[in-house]
Amino acid sequence: MTYTTLIEAETLLGHYQEADWLLVDCRFSLADPDAGKSLYAAGHIPGAIYAHLDDDLSGAVIPGRTGRHPLPEREKLIATFSNWGIDENVQVVAYDDKTGMVASRLWWLLRQLGHNKVAVLNGGFAAWVSMPEAPMSREVPRRETRRFFPSAPIGQMADADQVAQIGYDPAYVLVDSREDFRYRGEMEPIDPVAGHIPGAVNAFFLDNLDPDGYFRNEEKLRERFVKILGGRPAEKAVFYCGSGVSACHNLLAMAHAGLGAATIYPGSWSEWVTDPARPVNMGEHP
Repeated sequence: MTYTTLIEAETLLGHYQEADWLLVDCRFSLADPDAGKSLYAAGHIPGAIYAHLDDDLSGAVIPGRTGRHPLPEREKLIATFSNWGIDENVQVVAYDDKTGMVASRLWWLLRQLGHNKVAVLNGGFAAWVSMPEAPMSREVPRRETRRFFPSAPIGQMADADQVAQIGYDPAYVLVDSREDFRYRGEMEPIDPVAGHIPGAVNAFFLDNLDPDGYFRNEEKLRERFVKILGGRPAEKAVFYCGSGVSACHNLLAMAHAGLGAATIYPGSWSEWVTDPARPVNMGEHP
């Protein structure tokens, strides 16, 4: 069986040692970029390798031009996946602390290069350690390299110029994945400008989760995103966030709900505000 959106910890327990499975630990803290490495060293799911958001899942930041987590160069990302031992036969499972935010970035990156056999561990590392029988390891595995061959992307990307055109186009819906107070511009704790892209509606990515940190069931997720889509197909929904990471969480939730592959603006808000000529809205969507 192939897992393409979410996988439960109990299911992973029966597969994690298989040769054609790769686990990737994506734990990361924006406040302390080295924290994830330390957590991985202290204990991780056996066989898991570590992926750093800044070093492995993002490209170089160019001040005044890119957002905070620009996409890696395509050839570099292909080389990374090859070095991790990923080919078309490998089932990848990504996990982070609990929310799935960073793990969903890896999920999206693999799909952007055409690899569909990738899932996020529902409930993250916390779900794994909650099982008394689940083993832990401090060993860093050695993976044999494989040749990763990219293919057609699953889902599309939009750039800033396209987003500027579609903000008020009724054929599209532009969705801001940040917390509501950041969307409204009441407070901006990370980026230098507050507010949102004109025309955007708000759908905070953590609202995809229940109080215990697990994704809501498919029915509830479908209900949420059908309302956001407003009758539009998935590819006409364009998601952004602060830096292009948490928006992937909304894309994962939509895919898990069976609604298809949405579009993402990878540069997101932190790229948008590098150009002072780009408009900014405050408050609620009219």
